Amino acid sequence: MGTLTALTYVLTLEDAGRFRRSRDVGSYVGLRPKSSQSGERDPEMRISKEGDVYLRKLLVQCAQYILSKRGPDTDLKQWGLRIASKGKKKAKRRAVVAVARKLSVLLHRLWVSGEVYEPLRQRQRRQHSVAA
Repeated sequence: MGTLTALTYVLTLEDAGRFRRSRDVGSYVGLRPKSSQSGERDPEMRISKEGDVYLRKLLVQCAQYILSKRGPDTDLKQWGLRIASKGKKKAKRRAVVAVARKLSVLLHRLWVSGEVYEPLRQRQRRQHSVAA
């Protein structure tokens, strides 16, 4: 994630307190799948593509980099690769969008709380629980 993406993110959202929950940011940016439930049918649909187009494109590009071989090893990458491994070509695209949505939520959470990003937080928790 670069300076340009971070700056675009902050300037697009304007105020961190604007969203009650960090999960709402993914919908605001347009990275939430559309819904068309009818009876027992719940088809997988495309993302809503609402919100700022430029920010959404930047987040998707960041997600593609995170999931690439050159991307750093992080919990987010491992999560995205698990999604991508559950299918063929569509699973990879679904994983990219899922990582972009999770990245937008993570950025908001870090912005609101002021915490420092820990790329391997889950792995460290597992190691501590195994050692104890």
